Amino acid sequence: MYTARTFGRFALVAAMLLLAACSTTPAAEPEATLAPQQSQEQAQTDPTSSPEASTGPEESADPTAPAEPEEGMPPTALEAAATVMKALKNSDMESLAAWVHPDKGVRFSPYAYVDPKKDLVFTRDKLEGVMKDNTKYEWREFAGSGELIALTFAEYFKQFVYDADFAGDAEIALNKGLGQGTTVNNINEVYPKETHDFVEYHIDGIDPSVEGMDWRSLRLVFEKMGEDRALVGIVHDQWTP
Repeated sequence: MYTARTFGRFALVAAMLLLAACSTTPAAEPEATLAPQQSQEQAQTDPTSSPEASTGPEESADPTAPAEPEEGMPPTALEAAATVMKALKNSDMESLAAWVHPDKGVRFSPYAYVDPKKDLVFTRDKLEGVMKDNTKYEWREFAGSGELIALTFAEYFKQFVYDADFAGDAEIALNKGLGQGTTVNNINEVYPKETHDFVEYHIDGIDPSVEGMDWRSLRLVFEKMGEDRALVGIVHDQWTP
């Protein structure tokens, strides 16, 4: 038979067990809940864990953006003409010669009508030192008077090549004639458009008092050589009576 003393002992033991359970159970809770919370906070603060924060080349590349032209690509006719015109402006025969057809050379025509039988052709090697050449060449006849055009290359260049500021003031067109005088323009007959491009530089007039009768054009003709091109013709044109 249980006495009051026995019940007291039971109560004391139960109280001690309850106290022990309260002091040990909470100690495991922080370890079980802290790890997921810590991982979540790391994911929010670590930029490398977010796909949006990635700066690798594959993620940052725009697939719809146009590709940049590759270095070393052959120039277009307009780009080639701009380079040749710069050489003409500077009377830089070495740079000009680099563009000339390696086999055919470049033909110089003083007027719109290209005459393959009479127009003079210069090779790359000849061009490089031709500005210092004192030889009087025969360049066909002057329009109107019919007199023989007997000029050194430097004289011809000044009168029938770069005789206006084509590099600065001209209107530019690809495979299209801008200036039209009384001289027949047969450029596409001598230089077929299937195998050639020409770029025209045209100035409407220089002196307003002559009402456009001093217009000038210079046509640079390039032969297509695969994806490349070479200068084969320099055709001068102007107002003629």
